[in-house]
Amino acid sequence: MLRTILMLGALAAVCPSLGAAQQLASEEDRRAALEFFRSGQAHMNSERFEQAAQEFTRAIQKDRLFTLAYYQLGQADMALQRYTAAIRAYEGCIAAGETLFGLSQTDRFEVERARDDEIRELRQSMQQMALNGQQIRQVRAEQHLQELERQRSSLGGTFHPSAEVLLALGSARFRTGDRNGALANWLEAATANPKLGEAHNNLAVVYMMNGQRQEAQRSVSLAEKAGFRVNPQLKQDIDRLPK
Repeated sequence: MLRTILMLGALAAVCPSLGAAQQLASEEDRRAALEFFRSGQAHMNSERFEQAAQEFTRAIQKDRLFTLAYYQLGQADMALQRYTAAIRAYEGCIAAGETLFGLSQTDRFEVERARDDEIRELRQSMQQMALNGQQIRQVRAEQHLQELERQRSSLGGTFHPSAEVLLALGSARFRTGDRNGALANWLEAATANPKLGEAHNNLAVVYMMNGQRQEAQRSVSLAEKAGFRVNPQLKQDIDRLPK
């Protein structure tokens, strides 16, 4: 228990300082971060979420701009029902991504190397998920991979958080009872990626809870158009709302 508290305290010390961490990790620290990340992924695949969270935190301590480690830490915390900690991890992921985006304008080669590392690690993780029959996690990883590859090929413009990270952040906020925060994150996720059916489905849930029948029905339609299977019970609950 004490070890877990120390690890979470270490992460809290890392996240607020992201804005000042305007440089990439050294080659030595990056290699160490990747080793910790791989260890964390092995624990995730075996559903040892506490150990996974500890290893992802170590990876972040070595490389404060390791966006995939933040995201996976958030996933581990969600599995452990540590929703406030998951929010911090997802916010750290977005902050690290924004910092990388800024650095890519002046140090593109090194930033692309870091992104290539993350893409490679995620592809390897997806292979293991397929072997383990973890289809839901594999689908989400595929969506995240597409976003990393988009960032890899983008030039200039304005930074936009990953739709998948926004989706996860909204889910963590919803679990803490922050319905408005979740709604904002899911709206942003659906705007960033209109084909993200889960974001539209989640919006339908919030709209239903708010008694917004038309908005809920529209979100259900968009979710199904994107290929997401909406729970029939949700559609029935929406139909019962006053017109």
